[in-house]
Amino acid sequence: MTTVSDIPDVPGTEAPAAAPDDVRELLPVATAARTRAALRVLVRPDRARALLGTGVLAAATAIGLLVQPLLGRIVDIVADGRPASALTLPVVLLALVAVAQGGTTAIGLTQVARFGETVLARLREQFVQRALQLPADRLERAGSGDLTARITGDVARVAEAVRSALPEMTRSVLTILLTLGAMALLDLRFLLAALLAVPVQLLTARWYVGRAVSLYADQRVANGAQQQQLLETIGGAVTVRGHQLERQHTERNAERSRSAVGLTMRSVSLVLGFYQRLHIAEYIGLAAVLVTGYLLVDDGAVSVGTATAAALYFHSLFGPVNAALVLLDDAQSAAAGLARLVGVTEPREDETAGPKAAPVQRRHTETTVTATAAVTVDAVSHAYGSAAPVLHQVSLTLDKGEHVALVGSSGAGKSTLARLVAGVQQPTEGSVAAGDGGTASVALVTQEVHVFTGSLADDLRLVRPEATDAELRTALDAVHALEWAEALPDGLATVVGQGGHRLDPARAQQLALARLVLADPEVAVLDEATAEAGSAGARELERSAEAALAGRTALVVAHRLTQAAAADRIIVLESGRIVESGSHDELRDADGPYATLWRAWSGSRPGSHP
Repeated sequence: MTTVSDIPDVPGTEAPAAAPDDVRELLPVATAARTRAALRVLVRPDRARALLGTGVLAAATAIGLLVQPLLGRIVDIVADGRPASALTLPVVLLALVAVAQGGTTAIGLTQVARFGETVLARLREQFVQRALQLPADRLERAGSGDLTARITGDVARVAEAVRSALPEMTRSVLTILLTLGAMALLDLRFLLAALLAVPVQLLTARWYVGRAVSLYADQRVANGAQQQQLLETIGGAVTVRGHQLERQHTERNAERSRSAVGLTMRSVSLVLGFYQRLHIAEYIGLAAVLVTGYLLVDDGAVSVGTATAAALYFHSLFGPVNAALVLLDDAQSAAAGLARLVGVTEPREDETAGPKAAPVQRRHTETTVTATAAVTVDAVSHAYGSAAPVLHQVSLTLDKGEHVALVGSSGAGKSTLARLVAGVQQPTEGSVAAGDGGTASVALVTQEVHVFTGSLADDLRLVRPEATDAELRTALDAVHALEWAEALPDGLATVVGQGGHRLDPARAQQLALARLVLADPEVAVLDEATAEAGSAGARELERSAEAALAGRTALVVAHRLTQAAAADRIIVLESGRIVESGSHDELRDADGPYATLWRAWSGSRPGSHP
């Protein structure tokens, strides 16, 4: 089923209220094995570039290792009392080495950076794609703060690691390996002396990693909880003030802030202990190399220049070794963030297994599958998480071109059924098919439409990027919005959305309906799409909605019963079950639930339909 949707940020009235913190089910975090597997998939298309960058950096490192022997040669020349002209060749070679190393390093780092940015872009695309596909009830249970923390903080940490840590780590590891090899070529005893620092460094790395993994994971969760609390407090500021809950919400924000700050201070202490241990390793290694050099020179096994080169080699390892170990900090932080991102980008098994098979028993026999069916809902039940079902064995069929209205009291299941038909969510039980084989395009327009930042034309082209200005005007004219659109300061080029020209709720809804016309789906679902307008704009919006639905199959969650009265058929829902089905006249004369609703509604509105 193809879906082109104006999807609200949260489920409709049938979904349970936002979960309290103690029962909130955060979005999944991938295991280490799953994260590594996802990383391999992300990297695979760009392996050639990664290998090229690594190879060039290896060549640059090898060239740079010529510096120490050349400096050692200069020491020997001076120690032997040779003329100044003997220094010309090593000095010239040092200059050439500097130029060659600088050029190859720039090329290698560029290739590694391009590799990292490409992989990062792929990860972002997958994250956004998957986030848009998450069931609305799943986001409701997790809370928007968790998703916000992942798409901001976690993405930023992974991006920082890719841009800074990845190139530096690559160069540092190559430098360490090649430098140790060069020390062995000078004299194997220099290498053995240098390796005395390794046990301390390995113990330091083990000590750090064993504490950092869980600490950074807890820190990410605490930051997500803090953002969630801030979003709830700011988003519900009017309600908080109205019920005089400022103190309670301030205390909750302070508590979550203290938790986040406490974990941050623990991470700072961890890093300080990490550096202290690294310095001890440096002193042990350098002292061992210097003592070894002294003994070898005293024994006549090596020259002073060679011992100098060995000491310079080990000293040059301070930066790369410390960088590699310190980058464990960035790596652990990035790994924790990557696991949270992969947890969203990779569907869980229970989300890929598909809806459960419907039981054989049918509690309603509305469905009659025919060749003219545009939408078939077969024995559908649905529940949000572990809450009680909001739909119970609902079956119905919409014929091609038929307009069906859903009515019922709040919580009857109308919005849930609309989202299931639109394909925004999958039913817990049963099946929903649009068109022959479920291939029909479906568009959903809700009362909570979003005006995207950009020009009005760009906002409309979200559903049809190739649409011409003439087609945009035709769509706006169809929903009676062309007049006000052309009256904007810059017409269709007027910037709307955040920071731009503000559109009132009625005009924003007309914009969404114009997008519906441009998308031209076979099936349209309107979930109280005229509810946001006041009474003055209600009739105009109903005219716009009627025009947008012309010539297509439609399922309308009716906020006003005038919409239901104009539909070909009306479905009445109560407690998640279909209790009535028929035309307006049939149901009004049947003196059932719809007739009761109609009398209550029309009695309070003069001039309503008979």
